[in-house]
Amino acid sequence: MIGKSPWLVGKAIPGEPSARLCCFPHSGGLPSEYVRWGRELPGVQVYGICLPGRGARVAEAPPASMRELVDRFLADTALTPPFVLFGHSLGAITAFEVVRELAAQGRPPPSRLVVSACAAPHLLQTASGLHTLPDASLARAIGDRYGAIPQQVMADPELLSSLLPAFRTDFTLLETYRYRPGPPLTVPLEVLGGDRDAVSLESLEAWRGHTTSSFRIHRFAGGHFYFREDLRALLDVLGAVLGVQRGEDLARDGARGESCGQPLPESTSSPGSRA
Repeated sequence: MIGKSPWLVGKAIPGEPSARLCCFPHSGGLPSEYVRWGRELPGVQVYGICLPGRGARVAEAPPASMRELVDRFLADTALTPPFVLFGHSLGAITAFEVVRELAAQGRPPPSRLVVSACAAPHLLQTASGLHTLPDASLARAIGDRYGAIPQQVMADPELLSSLLPAFRTDFTLLETYRYRPGPPLTVPLEVLGGDRDAVSLESLEAWRGHTTSSFRIHRFAGGHFYFREDLRALLDVLGAVLGVQRGEDLARDGARGESCGQPLPESTSSPGSRA
């Protein structure tokens, strides 16, 4: 069981879940995009991580550094096995540092760490200074480099101003992050990436040195947000990692007279960035 925490956003599922998946979002991301994956992972309790300063926590002070983020998250959140951590891009580094800190505190680790679209932490290189730009320049830079902000949002100053603080916080976390050498993890590590992403296969392979346990790479057709191009491919892998049969597979079984799962909950997604 995972205790109640302001960081965890999810739709409760009936009964005891067969697995729990905690997803750390990309820069500018909200948890809803990840929570909706639970519709296709029957029996899995999917949580999206909501950082202070956004969503329902908009009145809270955002973390000023990765160290602060990890410390505050673990102070507020009781992660009781079994659970799996997933992180996309910036979220991959966050999840990695959470696992390291769990080990440092002698707390139970996840049964598996899944990192997506991010170079190994010791190789991480980011464009400097985005988090210091004025709002208008920051918005243009995000649009030019990552194409993450829809044109209708760019054209709406009020809506744009409501989104930029989250981007600025996340670019601060990313651009001020410095990897600290330490013991490798002892948990199985799954590394995911798109074959058209700027994050190279070599930089994904470099994660191998960060665990003494099993290691696998999964490549998908697509760019940095490969799962927005083909979500089914990612969910097939996550279902296998979590040891569950996906909703789509259950539906096919149902057509053959076998049992189908529970009705799938609804959720919404949100735009994000490449980092």
